[in-house]
Amino acid sequence: MKAVLRHLAYLLFSILPIFIFSQTYELPQGELFQKVKFKLVNNLIVLPVEVNGANLSFILDSGVSKPILFNLSDKDSIQINDVSEIVIKGLGDGGPIKALSSYNNTFRIGNAENPGQLLYVVMDRDINLSPRLGLPVHGIIGYDLFRDFVVEINYTSQYLKLHKPDTYQTKKNNRTKTVALQVVDNKAYVQGQVFLENKQCIPVKLLVDSGSSDAVWLFEDEAIGLGVPKKNYYEFLGQGLGGGIYGKRTRLAGVGLAGFRMKDTRAAFPDKQYFNTITSFGDRNGSLGGELLKRFTLVFNYTEGTLSLRKNRFFKNPFNFNMSGIDLQHNGVRYISESIADGRGSLVNDESKSFGNVQLLFENRTRLSVVPQIVVSGIRNGSPAQEAGLQQGDIILAVNGKKVHHFKLQQVLKMLNEKIGKRVKVLVARNESNLLISYVLKDVFK
Repeated sequence: MKAVLRHLAYLLFSILPIFIFSQTYELPQGELFQKVKFKLVNNLIVLPVEVNGANLSFILDSGVSKPILFNLSDKDSIQINDVSEIVIKGLGDGGPIKALSSYNNTFRIGNAENPGQLLYVVMDRDINLSPRLGLPVHGIIGYDLFRDFVVEINYTSQYLKLHKPDTYQTKKNNRTKTVALQVVDNKAYVQGQVFLENKQCIPVKLLVDSGSSDAVWLFEDEAIGLGVPKKNYYEFLGQGLGGGIYGKRTRLAGVGLAGFRMKDTRAAFPDKQYFNTITSFGDRNGSLGGELLKRFTLVFNYTEGTLSLRKNRFFKNPFNFNMSGIDLQHNGVRYISESIADGRGSLVNDESKSFGNVQLLFENRTRLSVVPQIVVSGIRNGSPAQEAGLQQGDIILAVNGKKVHHFKLQQVLKMLNEKIGKRVKVLVARNESNLLISYVLKDVFK
């Protein structure tokens, strides 16, 4: 399978701890907080980050220790300082990889600045999230922000507030609940509960990992009754720095956190063999990811050791499963020709919302646009799409009559997985021919 990341649950990066003291983030004198807008893409927070004067995009990953830069294209130009070679071990089925360690870099997020940031640079071009997210992503950043600020995350309005810890005042109200946050080796953990098929409640300790787009990952442990539910399927779960991660995907009766309970929760049980760089899990039972975290407005206070949660409008949304069984990604570009005027010159089909970034007009009647090409990067055996005849490598042209170049990648994925029982008609290009393939979405656990 050429798909590097299934369900985009691919950001559980783990590196060897390297104990180096870097400078901290500071706000300009007189500012008590900094508000930063972000993009929410497939449950992941994509932040604008300036690195040594270059404008880049990083995923906010509370499961990562130091910033990692892993996707620089030929068009990117960035200076990195005080470089030396290192070896990084990460999650996955591969071995250690070579990387660069860079000191004394200036990071700016809004007006928050760190003039002495330690940065790791991975030069492996296979580690590239941009095609699967549908927008440029250059790296991940985590612990240093949570260490230096009280971090407020508003998923519905898509902004962060970075508060100075010494002046931040906790906002108390009846809708907000607080749970203890344990920070160990630059990573944060909370206590929660999982409810299995038989409604059995099992206490669990979970890593808080905003860099995973899944809801929850769990480690099988029969000693405490934490087994994989009978209804499950095996698939590619994600990508670590060390390679692919596989496991069983399933549905839980629920997950409890800080007194809140979420029902019919999507979950995955990764095979532990892909965690060979972790010598001991201790009392950790898994991790919480973006699909669950986004249901709350969150306040991380590492200084006080607390995580505050308040339900938002996403709380009652159903947990998403890939019912089609299709993974998509951008892969190059394609040309489309569109008529924009009739013979009298009147505008008849203005498709200016196309996501193409190059357009040529011919006699003000026809527009030739260059748009991202969306391809099937992976397909699950036994899924409705696979049984209907879709194949890896097919180029998606339209879904239910809607041309996909008018939509972002994540919107196309949503169109393919709207609701159980819906018929999906997918127009694809294969071997210079167009094919219309139809199938009905079904519950993946029936």
